[in-house]
This record gives sequence, C-alpha cells and structure tokens, in this order.
Amino acid sequence: MEAYAIHKGAIIKPRLARMTMDLIRGKDVKSARNILEVTNTKASGMILKVLNSAVSNAVNNFGAKEEDLVIKECFVNPGRVLKRIQFASRGNVDRHDKRTSHIKVVVTDNKSVEEGSVA
Repeated sequence: MEAYAIHKGAIIKPRLARMTMDLIRGKDVKSARNILEVTNTKASGMILKVLNSAVSNAVNNFGAKEEDLVIKECFVNPGRVLKRIQFASRGNVDRHDKRTSHIKVVVTDNKSVEEGSVA
C-alpha cells in the first residue's frame, strides 16, 4: 500500500530543497521526522509538512500503522518561475527569477492492498 502527498508551487529553489530531501530518502518515518526537525533549513519545514500529510493519508485512507511506514520515494521537481525585475545602474533592468518547486513524498508499508476492498 502506498500513499503520497504533494506540495505544488512551494516558493523555494529546487536545488536547495533537494539537498534536504537527500537526507531522508529511504528512511523510516520516525527517523525522517527527527532529521527534518533538527535540520535548520527552509526546506525542512516544507518537507516535514508534506511527510506528515503523506503519513496521515496512509493511516486515514488505508488503515496503515504509522510505525511500519517507510519513505519509498521522495523528490523535488521544478515548478513555474516567477520573473521579477530589479532596477540597476545606468538605467538598466536586471531580471531576478524566483524559482518554485513541487515536493512529493510517497510512503509505503510494503503490504499490498487486496482487490475489491475499500478501506
């Protein structure tokens, strides 16, 4: 059984979020939460919210036990780029791109869901 959660349009650069995401890939939920709580980055708070949402989706929708859940896959994809301008010297204008991300976390308990059963 797999459950997932996605945060689309997170205002953080994908490159910065991937560094924090690499810390929790493949770990169990309890240790991943501990890692994210002590990591002092903007991305760790966002990833923690997505992880908690994926865990609650698994527990609520599929009746999984929280102790058995493991992060199967987690990744950060680039979202849309917000293009902003900043005035520069000599009448020039510089463009500043504000990059966004799509954060996805998939958790599993390595058990299959029986066909025809609705939990």
